[in-house]
Amino acid sequence: MKLLVIRFSSIGDIILTSPVLRCLKKQRPEAEIHFLTKAQFRDLVAHSPYVDKVHTLEGELDEVLPALKREGFTEIIDLHHNLRTMKVKRALDVPAHSFPKLNIEKWMLVNLKRDRMPRVHIVDRYMSTGAHLGVKNDGEGLELFIPPDREVQLTTLPESHRGGYTALCIGGAHFTKRMPEHKLIELASMVHGPLVIIGGPEDQAMARAIADAVGARAFDATGRYDLLGSASLIKQAKGAITHDSGAMHVSAAFRKNTVSIWGNTVPSFGMGPYIPQHPERAHLMEVTGLPCRPCSKIGFDECPRGHFRCMEKQDLARIAELANR
Repeated sequence: MKLLVIRFSSIGDIILTSPVLRCLKKQRPEAEIHFLTKAQFRDLVAHSPYVDKVHTLEGELDEVLPALKREGFTEIIDLHHNLRTMKVKRALDVPAHSFPKLNIEKWMLVNLKRDRMPRVHIVDRYMSTGAHLGVKNDGEGLELFIPPDREVQLTTLPESHRGGYTALCIGGAHFTKRMPEHKLIELASMVHGPLVIIGGPEDQAMARAIADAVGARAFDATGRYDLLGSASLIKQAKGAITHDSGAMHVSAAFRKNTVSIWGNTVPSFGMGPYIPQHPERAHLMEVTGLPCRPCSKIGFDECPRGHFRCMEKQDLARIAELANR
């Protein structure tokens, strides 16, 4: 049995596929498992003991199809389920199993505010693709593997941070998924002890503003580390404050106390922090009762209503209380 698992993007979505990979390999050890993803996300699966080979998409899909055809896959596990994966399935012409994407239910929730979403985490929807093989969710949660030589050494952090810190993960794919700068500054001032601010190069200006306001207690790590380096900092933190972002799923993969802050999206989409062994470590912070939420299943560059109440009205004291545990 030779399986091709497909998930092109993004950080969190790929980490959410890790239970499928583990359960497939452990419960069907005869299976050879390949993974197809975008090149920039290769590190998220390349070091998994459950993946035999990674194929990467760097340009046009047609460029990778010949190599995939030569592999002789017996089956496809489609965990992205879009037009691009449809093209792969047509080209390889082997049995394929796709997860239920629930686009109609999401559209109803966003546009009609009618919640028909099943109370099933996306991990279990992903897992349904292996049911015909007798593969079941083992309840062990998410995983992310970091090779020893890619771990960040705590000795490279300020001495004040080597004894423990909270990861303040300020990134998010869209403006409406991120708390405004003034709210993050206020929150950072309420969290006890050392902070490591984590994000990409695009988050550096905001990180500097937070660090300037909080002082030496905050170490700005934005833009300094690659994907696995930032993940390593979360792994070594005592807990993490995140948005609905890839960092939230990284934190969950390491079973950290994860305080997730939700803006325009809602946990009802089924993609909250997944820590089945320790559900008490997964915290959801959202402003309920707003008639405009969710305004999108993805996000916007600005609040469509102009008031941004889903972030402006966040209970910072409660977020800090949960993070300070």
